[in-house]
Amino acid sequence: MPGTRNNGVLALGGITLAALLAVIGHAGVEDLDPVSLTVSDYAVSDSGGVIHVAMLLIAAASAVLIPALRRLGTPTGRGRPAAGRGRAAEWLLAVWAGGLLLSGLVPTNPPGTPMDTAAYVHRYASVVAFVALPIAGWLLAARLPADARTGRWLRALALTSLLLAAVMAWSAYPGERALYGLIERALILTEIALLTLLAAYSSSWSISWRAASVTEPERLG
Repeated sequence: MPGTRNNGVLALGGITLAALLAVIGHAGVEDLDPVSLTVSDYAVSDSGGVIHVAMLLIAAASAVLIPALRRLGTPTGRGRPAAGRGRAAEWLLAVWAGGLLLSGLVPTNPPGTPMDTAAYVHRYASVVAFVALPIAGWLLAARLPADARTGRWLRALALTSLLLAAVMAWSAYPGERALYGLIERALILTEIALLTLLAAYSSSWSISWRAASVTEPERLG
């Protein structure tokens, strides 16, 4: 459907621009170690504020995708997808977008300073977001045909994200923050890849759906 495709294209544009801004934000920060310090530590620095804009863009791109999920993966000729699973995926993507929005608007504390209320809000909003997205991806993969390559990639990225989130939790506590920044960046890249795959599939699926409606109208019930 045209609306679904447009949402996917808008989301892809937002993700691409956010990635560019994140790179610019990192390049503009000196004297910080990306292996041990988080992206949020870079964002709160004097020249890294553009990273907050990137977070807000990702949140907006994710929000744009939510309406598209109502049609995403709907098998032609088989009616609507399971309502419970679809609604859960939509809510989880909304939680991811909301967590990023809150993290972008409420910065953490500068490195080496005590955490205040805003820093705790930032931290736990990020944690919730990082967990919500891979679960949404897993639920969406279950709505695709069993032999769909996109579904397999969604499952792989979802599992990798959850594994990296667990490793990050270990590093934060018993691991004494060993390689904390590097692990977080690997987690972010994996989750952005998952989001990009959702946006790309949303765009391409609408084209396939319209082609099927012309060549095989009986498949649409």
